[in-house]
Amino acid sequence: METVVDKLKGFGTATQSFFDGLVHRREKSSRRSPIEIMKRLQREAFSDIMRIRDRQDKVEKILSFYNTQKSSPFQENATHVKGEVHMVGALLLMSVIDNHSVNALRRAGISTGIHSRLTFETTVRESDSLVAEFVANQKAVVDSGVDSGRELTLSKVLYKASVRDWMSAIVVPVGARCRDVAVLANPSHQEKGLTDISSYGPPLLEQPNGGAIGLTVRKSNVTASLAQFISTERNQPSLDRIQHDLGTFGQLVCQLPRGTKLSLLGLLEVPKLSNLNLGALTIPVCLGTRHESPETVEAPDPGKAISRRSIALHLESELDEATRIGGWVELNQSNPKQIKWAVSMSDKNNNNEDALGWGMSLSGIAGGPQERDQFKAESYVTLNMNKRFKLKPGIAYVTDGNAKAMAFLVRSNWSL
Repeated sequence: METVVDKLKGFGTATQSFFDGLVHRREKSSRRSPIEIMKRLQREAFSDIMRIRDRQDKVEKILSFYNTQKSSPFQENATHVKGEVHMVGALLLMSVIDNHSVNALRRAGISTGIHSRLTFETTVRESDSLVAEFVANQKAVVDSGVDSGRELTLSKVLYKASVRDWMSAIVVPVGARCRDVAVLANPSHQEKGLTDISSYGPPLLEQPNGGAIGLTVRKSNVTASLAQFISTERNQPSLDRIQHDLGTFGQLVCQLPRGTKLSLLGLLEVPKLSNLNLGALTIPVCLGTRHESPETVEAPDPGKAISRRSIALHLESELDEATRIGGWVELNQSNPKQIKWAVSMSDKNNNNEDALGWGMSLSGIAGGPQERDQFKAESYVTLNMNKRFKLKPGIAYVTDGNAKAMAFLVRSNWSL
């Protein structure tokens, strides 16, 4: 009897366990169903997002291709504008005030007045640059007093292209000077001195030459530059004579030990006279045999221009960590006995806005006109008022033959 009772109890316990397990499974299934739903929704949403991203990538590729075909080299490139105003004033102490003394000051590079420059520079194709420069002057004219000033005019257009890491090309259709195509020994050291002679280096660098095209090649410690110039000017207005100057400029720069750089410069100019004015940026080339009609044949002109050759040697070096020195010598074929020279010394902190800079220069002309030698000594200090304004007071002493003069000068530079 007890055995039957035990079996009935076991059957009841098994039945209860079966129903309890079935109920628990339903409860667990009801609890897992929201999680499963969220996972399913997540998978569907991810699939939709990937499809939308693929479509977006296709649209962006189409738009980028369209913009590449329609864009210009100047698109999305900022144009940097730089303005400079230079003002120079002088107090002159002269033994005699006459034309000879005034000409002596002019040859010494003492030029007073206001000079303003506005420069626009745009980066083209990442490594190239396009520069347009406008200037306005109100400077003293030693031959006819002081002019009333000139309005802002276009003075230079320059395009510089980086062909390779070791080669660059430059085109200057308007306002070219040798300095534009030259390799400056230390571009960061091109700080203006007190006078023009101490500011610009050899005079041939500042000679205007109209339009130019040049090429610069660099290798190891040697840099070479070669450029061709062409300029047009009216030589004899009464006879309507036009003079075309063809010039060739060359420079070789060698990097020497201890921060020393030696530069050899040369300029050859070949003037051509013509009765035809073909306009600016025009180079006539005759491919046939030259024939001249009797009406165009002229008597030999005793004042006909001849070729001119100039050569200069420029040296720059660092005397120590705080001082740099430089000097140059220039010879001109038109007057072989005449030698122009200059030696300068300045503080390397001249460009530091928080420092007080200084500089001094000796220059001269040996074998000048009418056998008059010229000598000039100048000294100045640089007061950096702030990042945009500099004041440079100084003194210059000039002797030119029998003429002697002392000038107290103040040069100010305001940059925008």
